[in-house]
Amino acid sequence: MEKARICIIGGGSRLWAIQFIKDLTLQNRLGADVVLYDIDMKAAERNKEVADRIFRINGKSSVMTVSVATTLPEGLRGADFVIIAIEPGVIGIRKYDLELPEEYGILQSVGDTTGPGGIMRARRALPLFFDFAREIERNAPDAWVINYTNPLTLCTAALYKAFPGIKALGCCHEVFHLETFIAEFTAKRLSIPVPDRREINVDVTGLNHFTFITKALYKGEDQIPYLKDHVMSPSSFPNLLEKGKSRVENGKWFECDHLVALKFLRDFGTLGAAGDRHLAEFVPFFLKSDEDAWRYGFVRTPFSYREEEDKRKKNHVYSDEELVAAPSDEEGVDILLSLAGERTLKTNVNIPNSGQVGYLGHGHIVESNGYISSNSIVPIISTPPSLSIQAMIERVEKEQDLVLEAIWKGDEELLFQAFILDPLVDLSVDEAHDLFTRMMDACYLRY
Repeated sequence: MEKARICIIGGGSRLWAIQFIKDLTLQNRLGADVVLYDIDMKAAERNKEVADRIFRINGKSSVMTVSVATTLPEGLRGADFVIIAIEPGVIGIRKYDLELPEEYGILQSVGDTTGPGGIMRARRALPLFFDFAREIERNAPDAWVINYTNPLTLCTAALYKAFPGIKALGCCHEVFHLETFIAEFTAKRLSIPVPDRREINVDVTGLNHFTFITKALYKGEDQIPYLKDHVMSPSSFPNLLEKGKSRVENGKWFECDHLVALKFLRDFGTLGAAGDRHLAEFVPFFLKSDEDAWRYGFVRTPFSYREEEDKRKKNHVYSDEELVAAPSDEEGVDILLSLAGERTLKTNVNIPNSGQVGYLGHGHIVESNGYISSNSIVPIISTPPSLSIQAMIERVEKEQDLVLEAIWKGDEELLFQAFILDPLVDLSVDEAHDLFTRMMDACYLRY
């Protein structure tokens, strides 16, 4: 069995790193020498122990190994694949990403991709990604890089900014949830068992977390016209205020009913292709108050949950039963196998625009479908969304361009211009300056 050297940057992660390693054991085509790198060496060492157990429990110890690198160059040397899944800075910084804007009436449901919180997270993450790219150029220039870190568009763009020849893509599972929703809608309409989401052939276009579906074929028939009929009925948009409150009370921070995605279809002509909590942050329509969000069934994830979950993961002791691998629906390993030449995969990818999203700029990181095969990603030209959706996406693109350039140059004035142009920053210029200054002082990178 051929072996691949896989370097995981953020190898101390108790979410993406562990899940990726478990997924790796579910296939028999490729062996692996996994190298964990993390600035928190103790976390990487803990994950090495867990990974050794995963390989043993799932019968892969003879073909898969794991080690810890003390430096990033050591981890990257000879790597065939690089996985990046990091938290840029201590978790406590996210308190200020979320709660400082809230003092000014700005609500964010996630705060890691767009809005004031997303911009400040980019300010912390992008310099790290510039450094990652330079080290990859020096130590593993031919490696494929799969990035999971948010803000995913900007972090992936930072890799290309510092190393234009890099082979990198951003990997996100948000579209999968809409594929599942469409599968369930189709099953109900046709009175059939719910098909696997992979049987729904979606046409994806846009930017990560502000992505849209223009076609959704099931056995060759487009389901979007049926969804358009569906959203014209007032009964399709029940008031979910009590359901939203219940989700807050029970800590169901990630659940939604895709009413925001459907509102985009009804009012602007194209179906949203990300979870509602992400879609809502790119526009000012749905986050005027918690009650507005609850009405659509989604809730804001509070910092307290992030903090508690971080502690829980760090202190968690895995049982053997938890380390038995089972299909996760994540596609990182499928992508890796495809790039290694073991299969061809069609899926949504975040890569530089070479014309696959015609209404956005050349070179900008865009999300659309692509064919992934041996050492290759071939983008598929996407069908444009409605003109109003295009205008919304183009505005996000310009804001992201400003953020990337500002952080690359270390230009705080330019970063403020991006900040005040964000639709969620519905403030006077003086108020925006005050919030920006406070966030710059509180949201800087630290460990």
